[in-house]
Amino acid sequence: MQALWMLAAAFFFATMAVCVKFASEYFNSAELVFYRGLLGMFFMWALARTRGVTLSTRFPGMHMWRSLVGVISLGAWFYAIAHLPLATAMTLNYMSSVWIAAFLVGGALLMGLLPARGQATTASVASQGPLVLTVITGFAGVVMMLRPTIEQNQAFAGLIGLMSGLLAAFAYMQVMALARVGEPETRTVFYFAVGSAVAGGAGMLVTGVSEWHWKPALWLIPLGVLASLGQLCMTRAYSLAKTRSATLVVANLQYSGIVFGAVYSLILFGDRIPLIGWAGMALIVASGIAATVLRARAAPGSPAEEH
Repeated sequence: MQALWMLAAAFFFATMAVCVKFASEYFNSAELVFYRGLLGMFFMWALARTRGVTLSTRFPGMHMWRSLVGVISLGAWFYAIAHLPLATAMTLNYMSSVWIAAFLVGGALLMGLLPARGQATTASVASQGPLVLTVITGFAGVVMMLRPTIEQNQAFAGLIGLMSGLLAAFAYMQVMALARVGEPETRTVFYFAVGSAVAGGAGMLVTGVSEWHWKPALWLIPLGVLASLGQLCMTRAYSLAKTRSATLVVANLQYSGIVFGAVYSLILFGDRIPLIGWAGMALIVASGIAATVLRARAAPGSPAEEH
């Protein structure tokens, strides 16, 4: 059942991205972030009441930092969805696991350098071999996948999409910190929704408000609802995974969101991605799965990633 819950979560997140793609023709990224946060805030408030989870927190600063980084990542992802093929934007956002692996490699090598008079020990470098290979594979996939976008004058949007994955990794590390101090995921997601609504509203003061039309505005409702349903299903999947192997299966099934996104990209938007782009996407998925497995060994019981 936990596998089915994660597949449902991936489907909801990919479908949310479709709503973003359609809505981005009528609303800017700040507006989309605002409406996603507003609807998600009410959804998570209702969920917290149902579960008896209080929303008061002793760590407002941690939630503020997590929301700040997460909102910037979300806005960057929405911009990438609007200007790139959906499959490409989805894959770049799912690079967060590879970025986390890169941080682990950099941190381990730095710790190996400091006590050794400026030179890393062979053991410290060798111990990071699998992570290094994972990172190299992931970034090779990025180069392969971004090559078609550069040829189509979408280089800037590609870099923004890559940045969304990088910032998502930073946000995830903050989510891990919140989990360690005992914050329930429902509360963490609620404050992220609050931060999204506040930041999106502030962004609208700068970018302006688009002309309101009721028909395209209907895309905003499923945007917030699907994001909340995806998070709910993901939480349910992890809660049902009682063993380490089951948790790894659940964590890796999140990459089915890229598959759903690719199907949507082909059928709904008629995107044509060259073979080298698909190969790059496959490399990123493989490296992301490897990074997830290696991270689970280093930090068992890590919280779910959000998309």
